[in-house]
Amino acid sequence: MPGAVPDPLFDALARGAGGEAITHLCAAQYGKHLLLLRRVVDAAHEEGHPEAGRAREAYELLVRAQEHAPKPVGAVLRHPTVGVWARRTVLALTGHRTERPRVAGLSALAAAAALRARIDASIEVPLDGPTAPLPSLGRALVGEGQREEGGFAWFETAGGRAGLGVRGRPRIQVPEDPHEDAPGWHALRRLTAEHRGMRVQVYLDDQDPDRMPGADLVEHRLGAEELRWWRLSLRRAWELLVRDHWTIARESSAVIGTLTPITAPGGRIHTSATARHAFGNLGLSRPRGPVPLALTFAHEVQHAKLTALLDLVDLTLPDDGGRYYAPWRPDPRPASGLLQGVYAHLGVAGFWRRHRHATEGDQARRAHVEFAHWRRCTIDAARTLAGSGRLTTEGERFLAMTRATLSDWMSEPVPERAERSARDAARRHFERWRARNAVPSRP
Repeated sequence: MPGAVPDPLFDALARGAGGEAITHLCAAQYGKHLLLLRRVVDAAHEEGHPEAGRAREAYELLVRAQEHAPKPVGAVLRHPTVGVWARRTVLALTGHRTERPRVAGLSALAAAAALRARIDASIEVPLDGPTAPLPSLGRALVGEGQREEGGFAWFETAGGRAGLGVRGRPRIQVPEDPHEDAPGWHALRRLTAEHRGMRVQVYLDDQDPDRMPGADLVEHRLGAEELRWWRLSLRRAWELLVRDHWTIARESSAVIGTLTPITAPGGRIHTSATARHAFGNLGLSRPRGPVPLALTFAHEVQHAKLTALLDLVDLTLPDDGGRYYAPWRPDPRPASGLLQGVYAHLGVAGFWRRHRHATEGDQARRAHVEFAHWRRCTIDAARTLAGSGRLTTEGERFLAMTRATLSDWMSEPVPERAERSARDAARRHFERWRARNAVPSRP
């Protein structure tokens, strides 16, 4: 791929792998965040926004912090909600969204960067109701009476410690480790797991309003017992991944930075999601055991890789209204959505492909069925997509390599009982889909 993605990395992604390609995608997403932040400042100035001067002051502090300590400040700027907030703000400033642009959010980001860089600074940061949030770190409970829109708290950091406050209320000190709760401080809490020398660290985001656009969020901040459950679940799933699915473990550690609790709609047992502009965040409901959580990582990391790639390369043509059968959905999907599903379920099939050899008894039998089912569904959907005429030249090349991986998997033996079960499940799903969508014959 000229320019945006070197050919070997593009090809590796198309086959379903990651490796060095993930490093490239993460770097591109970081660059995207930097460009968006600069665009917030410029758009605020161009549109004559009343907080344009505040944005420029914040940006200058951000630059100073980054020059002083690029690595810790980079962690702040890479935080998934930074991309969501900055994009929304730019679109609102330029008239492409009707919401009020939250320009002052740049001040809160600069404050978080200054604290991480351990430079002395002072700046006003915007309030969110009674709290003063610092992106990627947490929020200070500065006062129950501070609910008016447009209010500010005063942030000051010196010697690596920081505090926030409003007039007439006690000042809140940010703890030495901002990811631990303290009086008046709600941390973005850290989850870690380690097994056989491989470590993962993510943050449990249950408070940032930009954390998972479009999802049904868990509305409350998780209590101590819920937090313990998430920590234990991550440890168990991580042990399974490192032991039996080390490629998924490496990719998950490189891509996933935050987990956002969401609710499963319509009585479903479990649901998960990624948002295109919140790279590195994974939304998920409470999984029932380590296998479902490990499988969620396998599924959603694929979505994250593809959405990051789509920021660099167009794989589908503009939507022309055409809709296609997806063997995992009740509704017809556009070509772009079908591509997302194919790539994500490549990861699902790959998980079961390995898992069937890593377990025994009933679990192994189930894993054979799952592998047979998802390889068949995914290659069928890829065939539909290939015939849609809605792929770019790059998209055709990408899908051809994805299909090659699936074709290799189709030749792997599974028990006849598992293959028969997969065929029956695929037929039942299509019959239900056809009846629901009034489609007379198979596409």
